[in-house]
Amino acid sequence: MSPSAPRALPDGPLIAFYGDDFTGSSASMEVLAFAGLPTVLFLQPPSRKRLADFASMRAIGIAGTARAQSPAWMDAHLPDIFRLLAGLDTPVAHYKVCSTFDSAPHVGSIGRAADIGAAVFEPAWMPMVVGDPGMGRYQSFGHLFALADGIGYRLDRHPTMARHPVTPMDEADLGRHLARQTEKRIGLVDFVAMKRGHAEAQLIRALDNAAEIISLDVLDRETLTEAGRLIWERAGAPAFGIGSQGFEAALVAYWQAAGLLPTEPNLPHPKPVGRIACVSGSVSPVTAAQIAHALDNGFAGIRIDARRVVDPAAWEREIGRVGEAALAALGEGRDPLVYSATGPDDPAVSDFLTATQAAGLSVELVNERLGAGLGQVLRAAIIGGGLTRAVISGGDTSGRAAAQLGIDALTAIGPLDPGSPLCRTYGEECPVDGLEIALKGGQVGRPDFLQAVKQGGRSS
Repeated sequence: MSPSAPRALPDGPLIAFYGDDFTGSSASMEVLAFAGLPTVLFLQPPSRKRLADFASMRAIGIAGTARAQSPAWMDAHLPDIFRLLAGLDTPVAHYKVCSTFDSAPHVGSIGRAADIGAAVFEPAWMPMVVGDPGMGRYQSFGHLFALADGIGYRLDRHPTMARHPVTPMDEADLGRHLARQTEKRIGLVDFVAMKRGHAEAQLIRALDNAAEIISLDVLDRETLTEAGRLIWERAGAPAFGIGSQGFEAALVAYWQAAGLLPTEPNLPHPKPVGRIACVSGSVSPVTAAQIAHALDNGFAGIRIDARRVVDPAAWEREIGRVGEAALAALGEGRDPLVYSATGPDDPAVSDFLTATQAAGLSVELVNERLGAGLGQVLRAAIIGGGLTRAVISGGDTSGRAAAQLGIDALTAIGPLDPGSPLCRTYGEECPVDGLEIALKGGQVGRPDFLQAVKQGGRSS
């Protein structure tokens, strides 16, 4: 720790962030909100009037879809978003990425986002924090490791990420991976330097070597706290950085260690509800295990035939069929669970890709249709069943599906699993005032996650 007194937390918003996918954005909101910092997450760039509706918030986020977009899309959209964040005049701004660093030069380019952010914020240097022990993510000497079924894997050998359908990871060294996406020089402050009290010296050496992005190792609470110190005390103001929700977790850990935040805030505990509805566009094995567990415990499984998405008329009929099946399940007192696949080895995944290629359509277009269709099904179930709580599973799916619900903002109201809080929704077109929803990333959650949502966070 630095011997100097910690920099005080100013009044007003402390951090503004843009998330490159919807579920990941809610993970950052969760870290801040449950540390005692009220946070709002907008699902589209807010107007001045909408910002004024949430004037008491200490953190402001915007959930986006950049992870699924091209560099050209980023060039067209991110400058205005970053200028909006800069206009909030927070001490820290953050480009939030997935904790498994999903990205490639042609899609979801974190390097391109860093280039654009640097041009807007003009930071002295950009801290990068991806490791987050609370989410089972660990960075050692710049290499990222992630848990799967309780087993730690180097990212390029992770059973899901090495086979990701859009951005398969073939490099665990995040500096090397990022160097494919930006010409900025990338440095490192490793955990050994942090634990020996040499982080400051290693940071200075990296800056002397013209590093503009500096990756900060995180393995445990000590290194998480030290990463937060380097961001808050050494990155300048305003600071602009990139990383997972570990970026916020690092700041919170340092603020707590420095006595700037309470270490044990009171967490809310939502009540159970009678019924919920769930939709999933995820192909993750984690989500597949959750689907299997829910079906074994009484949920009504309804498979949506994603192949039909290539034909608008056939897709509209499929949405209608599945919506009717969901309402029928609710009428029987059951919880409908609509899903497009059960894991990466489900034949539905290859069938979907084959149909897409045969139709000459882009994966981006058909995924957009799939997510929107799942959102339409969920909206019909919520309205027809009089529901007050729901789940959307899949990082890319969540944004597209949530748009069909008329949601424009979220606040976290209770913990479920790390990375996926239960949220209260806001929006004039939302079918239920105060609808509660969980946006769950594909890699997030224990097997009984869906039952836990129904029970307000309690295990089934």
